[in-house]
Amino acid sequence: MLFAAGVGIGLLFYGVAEPLYYFQKPPLGIPAGTEEAAAVGIAATVFHWGLHGWSIYGLVGLALGYFAYNRGLPLTIRSAFYPLFGDRIWGWPGHIIDTFAIFAGLFGLATSLGLGVKQVTSGLNYLFGVPATNTTMVVLIVVITSIALTSVLAGINVGIKRLSQFNIILALLLLLAIIVLGPTLYIFRSMFAALGSYLVKIVPLSNWVGREDVDFLHGWTTFYFAWWFAWAPFVGTFIARISKGRTVREFIIFVLIPPMVLCLLWFGTFGGTALYQHTVEGYTGVTENVAAWKLEIALFKMFDQLPLTKLLSSVAILLTIVFFVTSSDSGSLILDTIAAGGKVDAPVAQRVFWCTIEGLVAIALLLGGGLNSCRQPRSQPASRSLLLSWEWPSASG
Repeated sequence: MLFAAGVGIGLLFYGVAEPLYYFQKPPLGIPAGTEEAAAVGIAATVFHWGLHGWSIYGLVGLALGYFAYNRGLPLTIRSAFYPLFGDRIWGWPGHIIDTFAIFAGLFGLATSLGLGVKQVTSGLNYLFGVPATNTTMVVLIVVITSIALTSVLAGINVGIKRLSQFNIILALLLLLAIIVLGPTLYIFRSMFAALGSYLVKIVPLSNWVGREDVDFLHGWTTFYFAWWFAWAPFVGTFIARISKGRTVREFIIFVLIPPMVLCLLWFGTFGGTALYQHTVEGYTGVTENVAAWKLEIALFKMFDQLPLTKLLSSVAILLTIVFFVTSSDSGSLILDTIAAGGKVDAPVAQRVFWCTIEGLVAIALLLGGGLNSCRQPRSQPASRSLLLSWEWPSASG
């Protein structure tokens, strides 16, 4: 549940495209198209999806878990600010904090639904000729939201847990299939090269002072950390809710280490396979689509060069849908909890409301400007979450 709720659709949407993009336009002044650029391409992707992002989730989850389970406060964002505001968290300061958290989570979820629907629509169009129109995307959003609604009504121990388990099993099967059907040795070499590059480049990539690669810094790194902060209220609350009874050490280990390992495996496998196709086989189908900013089709272009193309593509489409449903039902449950002041048994109608609102916001974003529209609101409430989150280390201490 932790991993499925925390990263969701992004693994499939950016799993192939992002390493290939950095290979063509690497950060830190590294020459494009070189072996170093290939290693840094995967390493920079892991940098955006690994320890740094999950540390944000972990910080929020740890603070909330401590104040909810050790201090008896409600499981809601305002509780983490009790050392700063005291009883004032029950007044307007607390209301403002929870309101920003709700909007950040809502737009983050709606954005991911927009990305997921873009990829599903592109896959259906690419494989079966289904028209890639706004009507198709709206229908998909309605269907996916309905499935998420069914799951969230079943509760965390039935619908969400079982769906998350199916989600991870399906993702691991797809990962294993790519390793077996793809360039296996090259994939593992890419993973180790990326790990070494990550350890060497983590400090330069984390430094924002005096950088010459401002396009990478602002266009990718800033965007991603706005994304992580936008998702932090709901994912942090979700992590805290499923981590009751854990020690702080266990909490930190399980929030940081498994996601980091899985990210390295995922991007090393998908990114490594695409890099092999380009550098060794001379296949340009993926890189051409990435260069044209058709990121949603890059995954399916990679599958074109592998056996069982249609089967892999169909599994990827199904996995995209299940990833979103998992994130959506988890997010709806947590948005409902925050809006209810930390109550975990809020009325069913309230759960229906939040799940429905997610779908409606996603439709509005897509119809209002497509993917570019989807990318903007995510960072708006996220920037406010960033300001609020600046005090969380003090609050948790």
